[in-house]
Amino acid sequence: MSTTYREHYTRQDHENWEGDWELIDGAPYAMSPSPGFSHQRLEKVLLIAIDHILKQCDRCEAVSEIDWSPNEDTVVRPDVLVVCDQTGEFVRKTPELIAEVVSPTSAFRDEKMKFELYQQEGVKTYLLVYPEERRVKIFRWHEGRLIKDGDYANESITLEIQDCQGRVDLSQLWRKP
Repeated sequence: MSTTYREHYTRQDHENWEGDWELIDGAPYAMSPSPGFSHQRLEKVLLIAIDHILKQCDRCEAVSEIDWSPNEDTVVRPDVLVVCDQTGEFVRKTPELIAEVVSPTSAFRDEKMKFELYQQEGVKTYLLVYPEERRVKIFRWHEGRLIKDGDYANESITLEIQDCQGRVDLSQLWRKP
């Protein structure tokens, strides 16, 4: 008789770990090494652009590098997320928008594992940002799932977050400081 055993961890276990980890369906994933300078710069520019859209929406907030735990065995840390009507210090409710800056080491997790998680949890907009290709894939919620809206590079795109809407000039993501 062959039985496969898999360790299963919870949010409580995650809170006691040293270092940076994500937990997806009870399985741990190391988040090291830390993202490089270009990754952080791109994340900052995107955060500022989304935050500018939200100036007209006092119910929603754009943040980066914060843990989101939709259930007891999952804790992820998206690069940028938008949460509305947030109460308390811990993000438990589903974000309206999530953006991940994709690196070669994070591609599988961002494109497959997190995509499935974000779709399952009902995230309305998911951006996959590819710095080396200077490209952004946008997925939007439609009929109960995330559907690819398109691949964009230097265009201005419209983001809708609840009652707020605004444009982001993607060419600004790739500009040199």
